[in-house]
Amino acid sequence: MSRNAESPGLRLLRLWARLSPLPGGRWLFSRLLGRTVPYTDSMRATVMEFEPGHVRVELRERRRVRNHLGSVHAIALANLGELSTGLAVLGALPPTARGILTGIEMNYVKKARGVLSAEARCQLGDVSAAQEQAVEAQITDRAGDVVATARAKWLLSPRPAS
Repeated sequence: MSRNAESPGLRLLRLWARLSPLPGGRWLFSRLLGRTVPYTDSMRATVMEFEPGHVRVELRERRRVRNHLGSVHAIALANLGELSTGLAVLGALPPTARGILTGIEMNYVKKARGVLSAEARCQLGDVSAAQEQAVEAQITDRAGDVVATARAKWLLSPRPAS
């Protein structure tokens, strides 16, 4: 890929801009994203807001993401944290850079039930050299209570010239 080619984040942002205003557009965008990242699609989260450096993703509690205690499984929450921090990073990356998750730390505060919302924000500076970027996602329930916090480490680096 040429260093001047459109970045994956920019392609996603353009697709979001086209689809999100349409009836069912957020759902369709989320399913198309899931076709690209099949494991993430397994939880059927829906992207609600997406702009460079900011994303909000919703996850509805249902059987496929539930644990034996009748709440959302810890790993489903980690997956939601990874998805939201990853989209925030992808949307903020310049076309000359790339990023990969190198670690994630979760803090579980209370049982997660109902519709959950994960929100992540990040600001990226110059990515002319490899660097680590920590991005946090707060996962809240409908009442606005924090149920978990994800702190993801992303390794950002210049995209190799082709």
